Amino acid sequence: MNINSLRLENHFTEMSLIGKIGETGTNRPAHSADEKKAFELASTWIQDAGMQTRIDNFGNLIGTLKGTNPDLPILMLGSHLDSQPYGGRYDGVAGVLCAIEAVKTLTENNIKPERTIEIISFADEEGWRFNKGLFGSRGILGKLEEGELQRTDADGISRKKALEDFGCDTTKFADSEYKEGSVYCYLELHIEQGPVLEFGNHPIGIVSGISGPLWLTVKLKGMAGHTGSVPMPMRKDALVGASEIILEINKIANSVPGNPTVGTCGTIKVFPASRNIIPEECEFTLDLRDIDLDRRNRYEKQLRDKINEVCKKHNLTAEISEDWNSEPRYCADWIKDLIKQNCDKINLDAPELMSGPFHDAMAMSYVCDYGMIFIRCKDGISHNPLEFSTPEDLALGTEVLYGTVWDILEQ
Repeated sequence: MNINSLRLENHFTEMSLIGKIGETGTNRPAHSADEKKAFELASTWIQDAGMQTRIDNFGNLIGTLKGTNPDLPILMLGSHLDSQPYGGRYDGVAGVLCAIEAVKTLTENNIKPERTIEIISFADEEGWRFNKGLFGSRGILGKLEEGELQRTDADGISRKKALEDFGCDTTKFADSEYKEGSVYCYLELHIEQGPVLEFGNHPIGIVSGISGPLWLTVKLKGMAGHTGSVPMPMRKDALVGASEIILEINKIANSVPGNPTVGTCGTIKVFPASRNIIPEECEFTLDLRDIDLDRRNRYEKQLRDKINEVCKKHNLTAEISEDWNSEPRYCADWIKDLIKQNCDKINLDAPELMSGPFHDAMAMSYVCDYGMIFIRCKDGISHNPLEFSTPEDLALGTEVLYGTVWDILEQ
């Protein structure tokens, strides 16, 4: 093995102490003091790998290994160091630390690439603090939406204030954007966040593409009344209507066994939320994802038809807002081939599989070819302190990443 597996394992251990909750959990909010500490620690390893580091105005940590031909588009590697509020120690972190180890191995072998390499820990991939993710990766591409700086967290702190406290200049975003054509391709290593690799006894997987997520927020409005006195046929119960819609998205996602479609209601808010008042309003979120856009579009129509049907049935009104809508994004065949060749070199039977969760790679896919390597995780658990990938699997993935980087540089 070319990479130093013990050094890599030690890096994971040290990083896990920042924002630690419980024995194995992590809470590192985007643009927070703990994320800054994580950046400072990662920067020492990035600099040790021979790279220069900086934090841009979107709050991205960037390491640069300058190539001998600065005119060539760059090879970009990365993921993120922010976490879920009740997260594990591998989601996102693996992509950053394994990339650092891959580049460190290059420089230890005195390899001076012609093409510049960058490692990026993207800001706020997770999106929970300000309810909008992929902030840093969308930012460098000039893809932020109106009003994103005015979004606030649970404590009323705006994104703008959090970035400024982090040391960023929100008036100079343009200085941190990447010019069109400046990125040659993007590679991201990530834990699978699902059970497919473990079920098949495969330590490594080759990602075929990222499912297209559709996020809707639905607000149903009926009429409040006393639970003891309003006859059942006369009720306008928003929560009853919501329950039928929530069951429908689950039914849709299960309609064809074996399909990769997934559908979830993640949050519910009920007003006035009293045990003896009929719910007048119910606001809930729906998450529908599929690798097949035509199929997802059919399912979306089926879901919207159900919402209309429920409203008529229970005398409700509905407001539907679209919070996120992305088409599926497929990995480049030539990068998948390189990843497979490097798996073959170390006798790994690595299957292809799609990614249900989205990643910073989704944003990057709109400007360059991309590829992803998945690492097996225990029981498929992620966004949970029980999240776990073995040091051996992480080392194998890093070895494949290193070989793929080498092959890209040789092209």
